[in-house]
Amino acid sequence: MIETDSRILDYIGAGMLIFVFLVLVYGIIYIHDIPYNIAKKRNHPHQDAIHAAGWVSLFTLHALWPFLWIWAMIHKPNLESDESFVEHETEAALTKEVTEPEVKPEAREV
Repeated sequence: MIETDSRILDYIGAGMLIFVFLVLVYGIIYIHDIPYNIAKKRNHPHQDAIHAAGWVSLFTLHALWPFLWIWAMIHKPNLESDESFVEHETEAALTKEVTEPEVKPEAREV
């Protein structure tokens, strides 16, 4: 009975070690992609280079990671010339026109 309990605890311990190892690996991969996600969100012109450098940084124990984060944060999106912002603003204006139609004074007199 004691030997069976010992084997169950060994399996539980091995399972926990594998789980912790996988969480650490996925956590490191998630963290290394943060500068790329920032660059992508800000429509950075060098987002592909930041992504590639992020993978290089992964193999150098994230030595380049702070510099990639700064590189991604330097670019400030120009909201007036950004096409996605203009499309969003146009879409918002159209949605407002559809949901809140303008009532003309002549239409009120029935």
